[in-house]
Amino acid sequence: MKILVTVKRVTDYEAKLKLSSSATDVIREGVNMIMNPFDEIAVEEALRLKEKHDGEVVIVSVGTKESEAQIRAAMAMGADRGILVEAPLSLSSDMDSTYVAKILQKVVEKEKPDLVLMGKQSIDDDNHQTCEMLAELWGVAQATQANTVTINNRIVTVVREADGGLETLEVDLPCVVTTDLRLNEPRYASLPGIMKAKKKPLDFWAVSDLGVEHKPQVKLLKLSYPQARKSGLRVKDVAELVNKLKNEAKVL
Repeated sequence: MKILVTVKRVTDYEAKLKLSSSATDVIREGVNMIMNPFDEIAVEEALRLKEKHDGEVVIVSVGTKESEAQIRAAMAMGADRGILVEAPLSLSSDMDSTYVAKILQKVVEKEKPDLVLMGKQSIDDDNHQTCEMLAELWGVAQATQANTVTINNRIVTVVREADGGLETLEVDLPCVVTTDLRLNEPRYASLPGIMKAKKKPLDFWAVSDLGVEHKPQVKLLKLSYPQARKSGLRVKDVAELVNKLKNEAKVL
């Protein structure tokens, strides 16, 4: 079984980010960059499936040369090899979810994986779109927000979190499965794993060589900081509370 896992380089969720002067991006200089946490869960799940069913785990990322660090981190956990589709920083404004899905489709065509595991969304854009678009372009089934994944006779059973509770889906391989927070707890890379990752094969592909045709469909106009929360108020009785909820907060 060949499992393809996508990873994205994102800013640390604990970092205090500042907006650029144009207010269309964040300043990344001096900010710790990490593997998207949902993608890290996908890597862990791929490794567990490999331990049960044997096979190969291939990591793929789309981004600048710096994304090699996140691919190496996944290989230090135990993945076998990596692919970095290099996209220059000048393309970042055009990298909407559709563009990334089309790029990943080209990777899938070349690699022919049995299963693609993806984090359900990245913590920077929070779009939750690329995985669904990839499944549509590839023409295969998808199961999203998995908290349990089992494979038996090329049938993938996924228990997923839905609004009303848990939902169980069965899909045939090949397919796309996205991971949720409660699926597993990613392992820490061991020192031997880190040393081995330095020698594991990593291929660099130029996005211009993939023949992807795309016209940007989303344009980022402006980023802004969240509004500062107002301090709480003490009320003397229920009547005053109801009055403030109705006339000031307007939630009643």
